[in-house]
Amino acid sequence: MTDKIVFSETQKFKQWWLWLILIGLNGLLIFGVSKQVIGGEKFGDQPATDTTLLFITGFVFLLSILFFNFRLETRVQTDGVYVRFFPFHRSFKYYSWEVIDRCYLRSYRPIGEYGGWGIRTGNKGNALNISGNQGLQLEFNNHDRLLIGTNKAKELAAVLDEIRGK
Repeated sequence: MTDKIVFSETQKFKQWWLWLILIGLNGLLIFGVSKQVIGGEKFGDQPATDTTLLFITGFVFLLSILFFNFRLETRVQTDGVYVRFFPFHRSFKYYSWEVIDRCYLRSYRPIGEYGGWGIRTGNKGNALNISGNQGLQLEFNNHDRLLIGTNKAKELAAVLDEIRGK
């Protein structure tokens, strides 16, 4: 990344219902571990073994940490668009203006077009999104498409207009 950054956005999962589910599951499982493994009482009508309960608790806890660390980072620079979905992309993926045929903002239906949020493939190409229904649509010279979700559509639109003017 050598050229000037003209737009930068970092998004994280902030959906209250997702965190309610993850916190609730972690709380329930920690209660179960403390009751069964530490307290010696069976947890539930058909209790799992201590090992299974500890494994499930660890898995849900690690899944929660993974969701906490997810972030979509977008950079628009004078030489192109950089994007990464951490922790799946360790480094930024770079799309130069030369390989981008069209670039515009659009509204989209995350579930209807791509089946939800995250790293997705749908009937309109690939998507990287975390929340909302606004995105930067990239159409490439090879006819591939990539939608990058944004929560700063107005700011990004102004940057794209400025770049198109140059």
